[in-house]
Amino acid sequence: MAQPETLAELLNGRRAAVDASLPAVGFVAGYVIGGQSIWGGTIAALIAGGAVAGWRIRKGDKPRAVVIGLLGVCVAALIALRTGKAENFFLLQLLSNGASALAWIVSIVIRWPLLGLVVGGVLGQRTRWRRDPALLRAYARGSWVWVLQYVIRVAVFLPLYAAGQVFALGVARVALSWPLVAGCMAVSWWVIRRNLPEDHPGLRHPQTV
Repeated sequence: MAQPETLAELLNGRRAAVDASLPAVGFVAGYVIGGQSIWGGTIAALIAGGAVAGWRIRKGDKPRAVVIGLLGVCVAALIALRTGKAENFFLLQLLSNGASALAWIVSIVIRWPLLGLVVGGVLGQRTRWRRDPALLRAYARGSWVWVLQYVIRVAVFLPLYAAGQVFALGVARVALSWPLVAGCMAVSWWVIRRNLPEDHPGLRHPQTV
């Protein structure tokens, strides 16, 4: 089998994970420095989110993706402000990870594994990879690693959220961003390669039946 890019290279996972963590770091820093002020955390999070958005635009990211990321920060901050509970800044993250785990499981069960859709989209293949039985099987098994990633986050975030541990939630948000994403990509890449025949040309070259 050919030696293509790793999943981390294809999906640019490191930058996305790090960028997504910065507003949460800003919120916790502003909250603590401001004497447990939700407004302090909100202002810091919006500043961090705006800085990330500006950096992404400068690097040539699609404006729609940048706006969606910034909107997520605004919604998280609004939830915290409206409820008066700082831990609710992380509620959107908690719910999205739970929903993501469910979505990935469903995609595997119905034989449209999301890992295949994501990688196939990046490679401009649309759904041609589904006509390759080996790739379909490999993407399905690799997708289970991504399910585990989201389950781990929910298992860590949920008790901290229930206990109102804002600082710990911020630490967990950082610890379970790039390190966990990197591990997920490495393991799922290994699973994919283990499930493809040795003579398979690789992800960029689906063998349609």
